[in-house]
Amino acid sequence: MELETDGAERITGALDEVALSRVEAILDSVPKDRPGVRIHNSTELGPYVAATGPIGRVAARLIGSECKPVRAILFDKSGPANWALGWHQDRTIAVQAKVEATRFGPWTVKAGIPHVELPTELLERMVTLRLHLDRVDEDNAPLLIVPGSHRLGRVAEGDIDALVDRCGARACLAERGDIWAYATLVLHASERARRPRRRRVLQIDYSKDDLPAGLQFCGIELPQ
Repeated sequence: MELETDGAERITGALDEVALSRVEAILDSVPKDRPGVRIHNSTELGPYVAATGPIGRVAARLIGSECKPVRAILFDKSGPANWALGWHQDRTIAVQAKVEATRFGPWTVKAGIPHVELPTELLERMVTLRLHLDRVDEDNAPLLIVPGSHRLGRVAEGDIDALVDRCGARACLAERGDIWAYATLVLHASERARRPRRRRVLQIDYSKDDLPAGLQFCGIELPQ
């Protein structure tokens, strides 16, 4: 699959074992009590996710060197934590404080952090990276995407099932150290693992835009 046409693209062997081990050590302190844990105050992760770092340079190649990591989530799926996630688009982003702005909303609060739904044109210019810390095969809950759905703008919830039936779904299999890049607006889902094993994924959203009206992303702190 290709990012432009399908909405997803696999970068094999994006990180070597040394870099992977260092990222794992940083993430060891992240709580594992929820399906997805948002990471927003990790200064140690900054050099890896910055546009010049081993993860961020993938985003820089895809959307430009001015991109910045605006959200990071660790997913740690295993036998005891084996959840499913239905078809959806990622349309909300964490911000530092709630500031009313035209065409931004609705607002929610997740893990004590304000989140807001972004206008479509901002979402269309973003890219999401998924760094795989473990191998993912067909039995271990790979990410599923609907090819081409990123080009349809916002998809109404009532239209999703028909779109999946019409366009089909593709599984994003991965080896340890691979990165899957996908258009942030692509329809995606994840089933429960049929044969669950540990499946850790660090997911990072990148944007090259600044927010208006005093809004500020609640992203990863980058090195100066």
